[in-house]
Amino acid sequence: MTERPLRRDAERNRQRLLEAARELMARDGLGVPYEVIARAAGSGMGTLYRRFPQRQDLVDTLFAEHVEAVVTLARQALRADDPWTGLTWFMERQFELEAGNRALSELLRGAQQGTDRLAQGCARIAELAAQLIERAVGAGRLPSHVTPHDLETIHLMVGAVMDASRQHDPTRWRRALAVSLAGLRHAEPSHPCEGEQADAHPDNAPASPNGEQTPHVPAP
Repeated sequence: MTERPLRRDAERNRQRLLEAARELMARDGLGVPYEVIARAAGSGMGTLYRRFPQRQDLVDTLFAEHVEAVVTLARQALRADDPWTGLTWFMERQFELEAGNRALSELLRGAQQGTDRLAQGCARIAELAAQLIERAVGAGRLPSHVTPHDLETIHLMVGAVMDASRQHDPTRWRRALAVSLAGLRHAEPSHPCEGEQADAHPDNAPASPNGEQTPHVPAP
């Protein structure tokens, strides 16, 4: 029977494709062309498409375990005695993972979604991160107006710094995270914009000496 060796060959080819895709995407991001992956694996395009017809399938296979690792970090952080220590520890560990894997960073910041399995993993991360924020607020370690959306904003901002400095200053994100977390503890609450909109409306602007409306300039 020749089926068993053929299956071993097929699995070996699959692993080569995964290894090539993992290395290339960690370095260059989720958008690495299939042609480049196939070439690096010493395989043909037909083989790659047979194993992973959709890019989402490849992303799911490569990064489901990475997303689970972030979920595990968040659960560990929730067990910290001090909620603020748990929150900051989680953020640092998550960004360390992202710093070593550009594709994971893009995935967690929503550049590309994989299959339902990955989407569910990302949803669990968001839920656990929200619990970290709520726990810190409840303990008085963060202002009461801080919300999980603020953590998402920090993730986007620090991620942008990471992307911009990945080549020439790969640890710069640490300073960006420290500044962002310090700002989170002293952030001002958001204000409804109705009054601001009313003040800025042309009909409410004071008239200039010649009878024309002048723009309203908020006091510093």
